[in-house]
Amino acid sequence: MSQFVFKMPDLGEGTVEAEIVAWHTKPGESVAEDQVIVEVMTDKAAVEVPAPVSGRVVSITGEPGDKIAVGSPLIVFDTAAMPAVDLEGAAAVVAQVAAVAAPVAPARAKVVGAAAAPAPRSGRVMTSPANRRRAREAGVDLATIAGSGPGGRILRSDLMAVGNQPTPSDVSAETPAVRATAPETTEIKVIGLRRLIAQRMTESKRTIPHFAYVEEVDVTELESLRLHLNGSLPQEAPSLTYLPFVVLALTRALDSFPQCNACYDAAREVLVRHRAVHVGVATQTPDGLKVPVVRNAQDLSVWDLAAEIRRVSERARANTATRDELVGSTITVTSLGKLGGIASTPVINAPEVAIIGLNKAAERPVVHGGTIVVRRIMNLSSSFDHRFVDGYDAAAMIQMLKGLLEHPATIFIPKVKTS
Repeated sequence: MSQFVFKMPDLGEGTVEAEIVAWHTKPGESVAEDQVIVEVMTDKAAVEVPAPVSGRVVSITGEPGDKIAVGSPLIVFDTAAMPAVDLEGAAAVVAQVAAVAAPVAPARAKVVGAAAAPAPRSGRVMTSPANRRRAREAGVDLATIAGSGPGGRILRSDLMAVGNQPTPSDVSAETPAVRATAPETTEIKVIGLRRLIAQRMTESKRTIPHFAYVEEVDVTELESLRLHLNGSLPQEAPSLTYLPFVVLALTRALDSFPQCNACYDAAREVLVRHRAVHVGVATQTPDGLKVPVVRNAQDLSVWDLAAEIRRVSERARANTATRDELVGSTITVTSLGKLGGIASTPVINAPEVAIIGLNKAAERPVVHGGTIVVRRIMNLSSSFDHRFVDGYDAAAMIQMLKGLLEHPATIFIPKVKTS
């Protein structure tokens, strides 16, 4: 027996270990060189690791949820029955594993129709880690799906199209007899991104004394401006939401409250204030909450902000965002859109010291100019790290943001310089 021991590769950025999310092979199976063998996660980046050689799998190390140190044995191959192993080529594969996480350029999805399933194909199936997990959970063989993405890459829409096709087993699956024997509980192991989210939320609430502040904002004039600008867009262009206006107004307010555009380095016990405003945009994805970053928001127009918010959010949802697009924010904005409710208490995205939440905008009767009128009202829910942002400053910053949003023309007027 000729064995090749493949060790957990160095995934860069000072990574010392990686968590196993899912194995795509098992002992006894034969794999081809460059075939995806395991999906691992470090920080917020999911990486598909390909086999550096062809061979039969002798053993694997770890189960989903286990963390394996860089340099520790990950999988052992028996290469005796295969062609001679190109050790230089294998080393090159190991050196380039981090590049496997590089995203494929987003493409417009083409929904696959209800045509007969194609014959299983051989070789590596190109798709995202999230789609591999969905396929496993749905019992779908990815090799039988024709991908509509670049190079035959399987997109989420391809998988959904297959999953929407009823089968005879689907029709009979919901009989009373089957429902009666269904388990009372379902255990779901918390691993991967979901565990990372849980750890960070726990750490944030445990270490940061949150100070919450909610303010009511009259966005009637902002809504009028938004509708006016949207009316001038080409028919196929995406419309403006409140979010780019809020982000733009926030960059103006932070000029006067730099203590809110900061991160706390707990290891050095140093508060780092930033001149540039790198806005994290909390984004719900099929894999959980991610926070892609809009960099240098203070230098962008409302149109540029809208486009960049849309771009990074779509990449996060499609699981094609790079690690650099998911780290480095200095303040975060979160919006629940139509589900925004009246108020919320957003959790600070550590190591930042502030987060601003947009709640639902709705028409309400209010007193305006001495009379009761109907105005469009939206609440801003914010949280601050009370160790570094005093309550007065937090309230004053939100009041300034409120003033900018209620008189949206002032968002675009340069600040008056005083001598």
